[in-house]
Amino acid sequence: MFFLYTRYPDIRIEGENYLPMPIYRHIASFLSMFKLLVIGLIIIGRDPFALFGMQAPGIWEWGQGNKIYACMMVFFFSNMIENQLMSTGAFEITLNDVPVWSKLESGHLPSMQQLVQILDNEMKMNVHMNTRPHHHS
Repeated sequence: MFFLYTRYPDIRIEGENYLPMPIYRHIASFLSMFKLLVIGLIIIGRDPFALFGMQAPGIWEWGQGNKIYACMMVFFFSNMIENQLMSTGAFEITLNDVPVWSKLESGHLPSMQQLVQILDNEMKMNVHMNTRPHHHS
């Protein structure tokens, strides 16, 4: 990063979140609420399977005997899935509001050499565009 600032002193680097597809956001939101419901049921000891006339699975019985571990497992496993749903892996580079690199399209991050080459090319194009004579009609 220091290299970019020394080579391009006027460069401004900003980061922001790139939102995932709406369906993934909705699934993650539902999972977050469901996680809290399951943890609440574990803590109060209610058997949700009995409401449906079903036999409680062994994992539920284990969770009732090991409430702290069960709550931690539900919490961390659910958070892992939620984070995966919300992660886009986006790394998009724009220069003067013009996209010059997209990890979503290319599938990988640019190397430092590629990044410098991209920025140099874009800077040269911008300088060339700004020095062209303007024709008045």
